Amino acid sequence: MSTQKGNTQRSRSQKHQNKTAFKNTLHDTSQRTKLINNVQISDVCVRCKEIIEWKIKYKKYKPLTQPRKCVRCEQKNVKKAYHVMCTDCGKKFGVCTKCCEAKEVITTKPDEKEQLKLDNEMKNLLQSLPERKRRTFLRYMSKKNEENSEKNDEEKKEDLKSKLNALKTDDDELNDLSDFDDFDSSDE
Repeated sequence: MSTQKGNTQRSRSQKHQNKTAFKNTLHDTSQRTKLINNVQISDVCVRCKEIIEWKIKYKKYKPLTQPRKCVRCEQKNVKKAYHVMCTDCGKKFGVCTKCCEAKEVITTKPDEKEQLKLDNEMKNLLQSLPERKRRTFLRYMSKKNEENSEKNDEEKKEDLKSKLNALKTDDDELNDLSDFDDFDSSDE
C-alpha cells in the first residue's frame, strides 16, 4: 500500500501467497511440542479459549515453568499459562480464569490420567469401608445415576463424595465407640 494520504486501495494482490497451511509439528517433533499440542483448555470463556488455541496452533504458546500467583487468593495456584486466576477462585466466583469476566465458562472433562487418578482414589475409599457401608454406597450411587441424568458431572461427583465421607465418618465414629466399649469391659 502506498503511504499517500487517502490512497487506501491496493492495486495488486498479495505478494506472498501461502501455498500450504502452517503446521506446528512440521520441523519440531520434540516432547515439549507434543505436550503443548495435548494441552486441555478449560475454565475459560469462548473468546479466551480461541486465543489460547490460536497460540497453540501457530507455536506461540509458552507453558509456565513455575506456578503463578492468583489475583484473588494471592496463592501460587495458577498452573496454566495465560491464566491469572486459579481454578478454585474461578469456580467460586463464576468467572473466566484468563480475563476475569463473568461470561459463560467452558469446562472440559478430565483427561485420562486425571480420570484414572480419581477412579483409583474412589476405589481406595470404597475398599476402606466395611462391606455393609460399601453396598449402601453402591446402591445410593446407582439410584442417583438413574434419578439425576440432567445434573452435570461436577455436581454428581460432589454429591457422591459427600455421601462417601458421611459413610466414612459414621464408620469411624462406630469404631471409636467400639474401642471404648472394649476398654471399659476390660477394667471390670
